[in-house]
Amino acid sequence: MRWIDTHVHLDAGSFDADRNVVRQQARAAGVAHCVIPAVERSNFDTVRLLAHAGGDSYGLGIHPLYVAGAEDADLAALDEALTLHHADPRLVAVGEIGLDYFVPALCKSPLRERQEVVYRQQLKLARKHDLPVMLHVRKSSDRVLKHLREVAGPGGRWRGIAHAFNGSEVQAAEFIKLGFKLGFGGAVTFDRALQLRHLAKTLPLDALVLETDAPDIPPHWLYTTAEQRAAGMEQGRNTPAELPRIAECVATLRGISVDALATAALHNSLQALPKLGALLV
Repeated sequence: MRWIDTHVHLDAGSFDADRNVVRQQARAAGVAHCVIPAVERSNFDTVRLLAHAGGDSYGLGIHPLYVAGAEDADLAALDEALTLHHADPRLVAVGEIGLDYFVPALCKSPLRERQEVVYRQQLKLARKHDLPVMLHVRKSSDRVLKHLREVAGPGGRWRGIAHAFNGSEVQAAEFIKLGFKLGFGGAVTFDRALQLRHLAKTLPLDALVLETDAPDIPPHWLYTTAEQRAAGMEQGRNTPAELPRIAECVATLRGISVDALATAALHNSLQALPKLGALLV
């Protein structure tokens, strides 16, 4: 089985001490490929170089959590980088981009409006450069969908992934209708995540891709509560090597074999991010 971690922040500081080991462990676990999204202008080159060094791929974009520090010049720099590296087979998407209405500061003016402007401009860049998008969608599905529809125009479709999806069935159907795959990761492993587990069980199999979002969103076997951390227990570090075990959870929820899920997830990932196909030969 070959797994693709469709969303992992291998450039994160928590991997600085052993990044190569983390990638080797993932490969040994069957994770053949990692997609590394950028989050701000300052790490555009970092994710590109990491992808080339590890045989992986990358996206370029400005994450909504970094909008406060993003200037119009950063959007211009993104356009320039997408132009410069357009022929790079490892540049597979514009991302991570989107909207976040979970963080309080981003729900209020001026950052609420600013993140929508930055998101919409990046959607236009994705169209200009004919690239899929990797979407951050947190408490924001309806607004994310609104901009997707408007930028695409009547009957327009997209390629890409709504990463760490946690919306409703209706919202899931709307993303799928526009052409998106939905990313499932560590959150689906928690018994209490009833809605998310229901989605993982019932959505069309051809709509699902797998991810870790490492080092974020640890699965339940790595998670410690606030009380446990206060008592001195460390939070386990999420890494792409956890992907096969997360996949086992999804396969169990769906009542299918892990092999069947691996085959579907691989196919779906290639549909979402078509340039991956040439990298996995």
